Amino acid sequence: MQTSFTPAQLADPHVAESEKILRRCVHCGFCTATCPTYVTLGNELDSPRGRIYLIKDMLENGRPADEEVVTHVDRCLSCLSCVTTCPSGVDYMHLVDHARIHIENTYRRPLMDRLIRGTLAAVLPYPRRFRAALMLAKLGRPFAPLMKRVSALKPFGAMLELAPSSISGASDAAIPGTRPPETKRRGRVAILSGCAQPVLDPGINEATLRLLARLGIEVVVPEGEGCCGALVHHMGREEQALDFARRNVDVWIREIAKGGKDSGFDAIIITASGCGTTIKDYGHMLRLDPEYADKAKKVSSLAKDITEYLSTLDLPKQEPKKLNVAYHSACSMQHGQKITMAPKNLLKAAGFTVRDPAEGHLCCGSAGTYNILQPEISAQLKARKVRNIEATKADVIATGNIGCITQIASGTAIPILHTVELLDWAYGGPKPAKLAAK
Repeated sequence: MQTSFTPAQLADPHVAESEKILRRCVHCGFCTATCPTYVTLGNELDSPRGRIYLIKDMLENGRPADEEVVTHVDRCLSCLSCVTTCPSGVDYMHLVDHARIHIENTYRRPLMDRLIRGTLAAVLPYPRRFRAALMLAKLGRPFAPLMKRVSALKPFGAMLELAPSSISGASDAAIPGTRPPETKRRGRVAILSGCAQPVLDPGINEATLRLLARLGIEVVVPEGEGCCGALVHHMGREEQALDFARRNVDVWIREIAKGGKDSGFDAIIITASGCGTTIKDYGHMLRLDPEYADKAKKVSSLAKDITEYLSTLDLPKQEPKKLNVAYHSACSMQHGQKITMAPKNLLKAAGFTVRDPAEGHLCCGSAGTYNILQPEISAQLKARKVRNIEATKADVIATGNIGCITQIASGTAIPILHTVELLDWAYGGPKPAKLAAK
């Protein structure tokens, strides 16, 4: 794609990076076939190619974002299916990230939109606030259908409907400290506790700690870590996202520096693939910060999805189980981190029969806060995803992202678990409560 940025514009490193990305696009349109919003809405401006044109025009002319740009960029799930499909290697992820920051800095949203976004940014990344909000949501749930009838209140209605009917108490898995292995030590890792996941489903990290302990892995839960920054990063709130990133980088570098020669980590384990995609991008996000650039790059190099790490260990093959598992590959897993076979291979080796739903490349509609901010498109994508999963006639669904678990569970009676919960059970852990009747 031909561009005409001025030398003054290209002096801005963010603009210079976006210009390089734009120039790689050859207008081929391969991305339209795998873009969930284009497949759903059929509007060229709701395809990656269409958004690239809008973003180019906005940045090249140095103008503030307008309603048209905001509408179509907001509809992007950041699923990155287009990145997987693109034959030219267009780095759409960082281009749309730049566009969102530009929108946040130059566009004044309507009052209700500002309110919902401000609420999400102030609540979701903080486990205590999030837990309190979910308790209050129980009182508001009866009003969700009424809110969904009013356009400006639809996000609040969607948020209330997504809130779980019951909330688990705080888990010991999030308490800082070192968990020793149950056998001879084979490795040492840190683990991200996160923000939303330990509130919505603390059993995921509990299963991870149990499994790693039995496999001889020492696990450190560092003190002071928090949200990875993904939620606010995708809303264009870059300074808040970078603050979260710096905090976690400081925590993990501090832990690595403690003690003697055995103090380093083999990996930083991530059990929510949405977080993993962002943490693996810390090196890029903080590349212009001289104090953090090298440290962030080191952290990114250590970040591993739990299935990515388990694939490096010698796990014994298990006897076949009479359980059919539909594997849903989260977009942040298959498109963001390019992890496609590891989870399925682990499940197969653990004795499960794995089934691949049709259209596995398409997003389920969760996408961080997308199912709240774009509830109508999200609902269509969820229905499509659930139909494809249910067509496999599976006994259980496995996936690697808490957002997908919450989204899909709201549309089907098939139990859905994190992949590591099934692996923990297969290798000697307790049977997941969701499978009590299986």
